[in-house]
Amino acid sequence: MAETHTVKSPLPGIFYRRPSPEALPYVEEGQQVKAGQTIGLVEVMKSFHEVPADEAGVALRFLVEDEEPVQIGQGLLDLGQ
Repeated sequence: MAETHTVKSPLPGIFYRRPSPEALPYVEEGQQVKAGQTIGLVEVMKSFHEVPADEAGVALRFLVEDEEPVQIGQGLLDLGQ
């Protein structure tokens, strides 16, 4: 069975999969992701914080929708090896 890793939210706030509404998402499901690559943003009180992947892998599935509220430590993206 393939090993998976979950990228988790470092902060509570609103999760965004793209830098702006008209931009492409940082990562698409099925895409190879490098360690340190930005997978989304968390907005906290009008301040945006990049969320990096802490491991390399293939983006299997997002666990939250774009513009959905998230809590600290909540899973955002499952990565497969």
